[in-house]
Amino acid sequence: MNPSQAKPWPVWRALNPSGRIGLLFLVAAVVLCTVVAWTLQQSPSTMSESLREPPSATHWLGTDDLGRDVLARVAHGGQISLMVGAFSASIAVLIGVAVGAACGYVGGAFDAVVMRITEAFQIIPRFFLALIVVALVGSGIWKIILVLGLLSWPATARVVRAQVLVLRKEEFVLAAIMGGASTLRVIGRHILPNVAPIIAVSASLQAGSAILLESFISFLGLGDVAHPSWGLLLQQGQLFIRDGWWISTFPGLALSLTILGLNLLGDGIRAAHGDTASTS
Repeated sequence: MNPSQAKPWPVWRALNPSGRIGLLFLVAAVVLCTVVAWTLQQSPSTMSESLREPPSATHWLGTDDLGRDVLARVAHGGQISLMVGAFSASIAVLIGVAVGAACGYVGGAFDAVVMRITEAFQIIPRFFLALIVVALVGSGIWKIILVLGLLSWPATARVVRAQVLVLRKEEFVLAAIMGGASTLRVIGRHILPNVAPIIAVSASLQAGSAILLESFISFLGLGDVAHPSWGLLLQQGQLFIRDGWWISTFPGLALSLTILGLNLLGDGIRAAHGDTASTS
């Protein structure tokens, strides 16, 4: 049977236990940053006289040094972190899939030249280059997203290229070519659907990496102050770690569990795809 005609597998049933845990962590983060953020009565920027109040019935996660509700700040700050992960990963995956599919399908000198450029991108330390670029162009959240996305595509390009190199020799692809299908149709209709699980794995890992890199940048004071993410909340709470541990602990916990969830989900998808491939 043509692999491109295979029915999609149910995500939850196909995932292994660790992948399911990762999916639950990710869903919890999304619920926190959407449902909880929208239903909270406290604004993340509203100050009060309750300075550095520990977790209580009034403020479930306590307040910070300016009396702002920590739960509200974690929920709204997570929107920025998740947005960075989603959009940066989208940019990286779009570029990586386009480059990898083109190189794997066309091959020859084009493949050799583009992959050397890809390898040159990969040897550049992304974190330090991102710091330099953000310091030069500014710390706007969309600038950070664009920088992280443009620095992260080589990993996706390499894995997609490797899969396309294998799939382009399969009988169903050769049959489509012999039938007169255009290059774009062969890639889009017959090859990429079979690479989709690998792309999903790459997107999950890229999102976690982008969230972590943005947190590092914000923690060093180069983040967008107008749109505080979990990394910036960590940076602001580090001064009160002794007598206000909750100010930085809960943003750090949310950050850690979200990145862990994305990595576990990616590993779960990879394992499910491997099991499917081995039994098809």
